[in-house]
Formats: sequence, C-alpha cells, structure tokens
Amino acid sequence: MTNRRSFLQLAGSSLAFPFIARTSWAQSSPNGRVQHASFGGGGMAMKDLRNIAKHKNADVRAIAEIDPQRREKAGNQFKEARVYADWREMLEKEGDELDTVNVSTPDHMHASMAMKSMQRGIHVYGQKPLTHGVAESRALTEYARKKKLITQMGIQCHSMKEYRTAVRLVHDGAIGKLVEAHSFSSKTWGDPDPKPNRKDPVPEGLDWDQWVGPAPYNEYLKGYYHPGKWRKRLDYGGGTFGDMGCHIYDPTFKALGLTYPISLRSTGPSPNEHNWGVDAVIEYLFPKTSFSKGSTLPVTWYDGSARPPARVASLLEGKSLPKQGSVIIGTEGVMLLPHLGMPSLYPQKKFKEFIIKPERGTNHWHDFIDAVKGVKPLPSANFDYAGPLTETVLLGGIASHFPGEKLIWEAEEMKFIDHPKATSLVQRKYRDGWSVPGLG
Repeated sequence: MTNRRSFLQLAGSSLAFPFIARTSWAQSSPNGRVQHASFGGGGMAMKDLRNIAKHKNADVRAIAEIDPQRREKAGNQFKEARVYADWREMLEKEGDELDTVNVSTPDHMHASMAMKSMQRGIHVYGQKPLTHGVAESRALTEYARKKKLITQMGIQCHSMKEYRTAVRLVHDGAIGKLVEAHSFSSKTWGDPDPKPNRKDPVPEGLDWDQWVGPAPYNEYLKGYYHPGKWRKRLDYGGGTFGDMGCHIYDPTFKALGLTYPISLRSTGPSPNEHNWGVDAVIEYLFPKTSFSKGSTLPVTWYDGSARPPARVASLLEGKSLPKQGSVIIGTEGVMLLPHLGMPSLYPQKKFKEFIIKPERGTNHWHDFIDAVKGVKPLPSANFDYAGPLTETVLLGGIASHFPGEKLIWEAEEMKFIDHPKATSLVQRKYRDGWSVPGLG
C-alpha cells in the first residue's frame, strides 16, 4: 500500500541537507505540511502541542489522552484533531498518515510510544527524560540512528540563548581548561514515607491498566500517581534527577563535551521500596575531554536541600547560589549558570571588562519540524545527544540504590563491573501483554 509518506518519497525533490534522514519528509517538498500527533493532551503535552501547532507548516491530526477531562480539553483546543483514549488505537488508525509525534506522558511510557512510532517510520519529539530505563534510551538512540529518523528530546532550554551562550563561553576558553562541575536543583520529587495501604476507586473513564502500561502494576491511589506525583514513584518516574537532570545537566554535558561516565557514587539517601529519596548527592567521574585539564573530570549532582560544598560557593564572591543551576570551575575562572538565567564569570575583578555577547536562541519545537521537512539540519538535541545525556542521568538513579558504593560503568556492554545487582536495574522488565520489539 502506498501511504502518504511513501508517496512523498517518490515525488520528493533533492535535500537541502544531505545528511538528514532519507525517510518521510526528508525527500519531500519544503512547501508541504507535516501531519502531527501527540501522546498526551494535558500538562507538558499541551505545551508541546501548542508550540508545534504554531509552526506554519504543521497540522495537529490526532491526540491520545488517557484522562477523560484532559481528553475533552484537548479536543476543544484542537477541534480538527481526532482524539483517542488509547494511544495504540491512535497509532494503528492514524500511523500511516503521520509524519511526526510528540511523546509527552509520564516517563514509564516514553520508550514504548517512541519505539512503536519509529517502527512505523514516524519522526519523534520525545519529552525528557527520553526514557524511564537506561537500556531503553540506548535502544531508542540506536534505532533512530539506524533508520535515519529525525528526533529531538524536549529539553527546550537547550535551544535558549542562556544555555547556548554558556556553552559557547566554555568552548571559547573563557574559564580555561575545565577542572570540575556542580549542578543542582531544589526540587523534592521524592517521598520518604511508605506507600499507603489502601485501594481507591478508579475515576470514571480512566483506563488504569493502560495508564500503568508496561510498568509494574500498582492499584490506583487517589492523588498518589496521577496526574503529577508519579515523578516520586520508582515504577513510573525518576525523582528530582529524572525530572530536572536532563534540563540542568544539559549545558554542562554539552559544554564539557561529556559522553558516558567512568564511575559514579551516591552519598545521599537511598530510595525506599516504592519511592525516590530526596537530598541526593551523586558524584560522577567522566573521561578526559578536549575541554578538561586532568585525566578525568568530576561532575556532581545535588537536589532538595543538598548543595555544593562551601569551597565552591566561596568562588562566587558572596553571590548566593540560585535554587537551580550549575557552577563550572576552570583553570582561568568560574562560571555560574542559573537555570534559565544568563551565565556570569568569576572572579569579578578579572572579568570586569569581559563582555558576554548572548547567542541567538532558536525555537526547539520548530527546529524539529524544520528538520523533518528537510529545510534545516538535524536538531541539536537529537537522540544521538539526548540518549547519552539521559543514560547518564538515569545511571545516577541506579547509584542511589547503593549509597556509598563506587560503581564502575562499562558503557559499551551496558553493565556495572562486578556489581550484578546494579546491572539488574539497567534493563526494565515489561509487564505481560505490554512488550514492544526491541525493548524490555
């Protein structure tokens, strides 16, 4: 059967950027319209939808939303779109006519939705973290690369002038060779209390079994999982690190030229049986990069009330640390980068005459659509970049299960050396009936 995308391939013209995927719109006329669908119709999904819909050549064709109230609101917002309660039904009925999707649901559903879409040749904008599990991120990254699909992770700050400026300053050598870095968030997406011993009625119209999907099954608890507190739960979210790590680590990861860590150690509290802990401190050691000084490069994450040590704060000459951000220390100076703020350089006396020229930001969502259409290069947060970033973040979650232990990571084989218990957390086991080829 010749569907819309294969027809466009046959009729398409030459590429403006030859390295873009040779699928879907990559060979089509840049004057055509991209047919888009969303996994999710509320929260971050609605933000993604609204921004993609603002692209002059994008149409929102379909939306899958499991919550009946959110489903109704999404249908009212996008009246031309077909709205589904089951994402699998949407993909089955609409898949042949779709060019792009955004996956903007709770973390535990990201991999299944993204992989099933890519297996139909659909380009994917996937919210952060890219997946819930480490092995899932590697699988999506490798599949997208193999099939030459256009991808973008939803770390929109990556494309903003603040983060782009910080990366350029480091790459230009403003603070010299890099010695260490510290990133932090004051959010507290954890819960030290045990899971309540009760079972609540499932709201009318909410398919709870589908909400759980491939993750371990837990009975519905009002206000405990859906719509927002799933981030605190081991089975469905990634805690504060999973929520904010891909955002705040991103400019450090990009600026320092990081890939996979050599080792990591958690010195914060461990999760309990069901929930992530708070006040995490996770120490990473990365291999030397072209921007670093020593043979290795230490990078540390803190969340909740945990913060970088006093010796780091003292380098800011009385400037208070923001609630979220990073401090990057080099041989010639220090950079403070607040989350969504412009960078500043220290010592102030040394950089008094230094003029920071802001980089120009880009539209993160529109960069994705333009790349799909073949009129711009690959998005900078494509899965080849976002996959390793997400893996690094998620490895920190694994380390938190083994406080005080130094875990040696073998990236190529995706295992911790001489630590089978930690390695067992790399690959998620999917619930019966929810397996996806290439995952679980």
